[in-house]
Amino acid sequence: MCGFPTPTDTVTPRQPRGQERVITGNRQTSWAFADAYVAEDDALRWARDRAREAGLRSVTPSTGAALRLLAASVDAKAVAEIGTGTGVSGIHLLHGMRPDGVLTTVDPEPEHQQFARQAFRASGFASNRSRFIPGRALDVLPRLADAGYDLVFCDGDRLELLDYLAESLRLLRPGGLVVFEGVFANGRTVDSGPQPTEVIRIRELLRTVRESQELVPSLLPVGDGLLCAVKR
Repeated sequence: MCGFPTPTDTVTPRQPRGQERVITGNRQTSWAFADAYVAEDDALRWARDRAREAGLRSVTPSTGAALRLLAASVDAKAVAEIGTGTGVSGIHLLHGMRPDGVLTTVDPEPEHQQFARQAFRASGFASNRSRFIPGRALDVLPRLADAGYDLVFCDGDRLELLDYLAESLRLLRPGGLVVFEGVFANGRTVDSGPQPTEVIRIRELLRTVRESQELVPSLLPVGDGLLCAVKR
């Protein structure tokens, strides 16, 4: 497991089964409350519907709210996003960014980006607030400016996570944030059983970020897991 705890590694006393059910129920209620805490507008709901129709996974409302907060916390003027989708995460990032901030978003599917354009416009963002680049992330990112970004949000191919990290470190200014979505992999990241390559890559990413002397990391338990790290 490369140093990550399994469900059997806990050192807390095992609670009675009835109490476990109460704790689990409370957590589920808390997660539902967190998802409903920041209201989403019609444009976000429209973008979610388009993602669902296309078979795409969108960030949860609580993850979106965290992205807003993170973008605001670094007073982000320039953000790079790997994985446009239909614009759900992009809308949240734009809401957190400075009024003059620009989101550069990369996706291999231009038709998905067309939905995102419509969603951004419906949310009231001017066209000059976003830059859409169609293409594979690892082909596009090397063309972006060194130390030119305040935040990089990664929600792309899990097999390329370590490459995204390397590119993000080059793109970020000191004090900038790199954020990876979906690092819990629906609980498989800490499952001790055999896992697919994409989960192994997530574990490698978690270990690399945790052990890096260049990063200050934190793992946020929102949505399907949000790994955040500040570049020193």
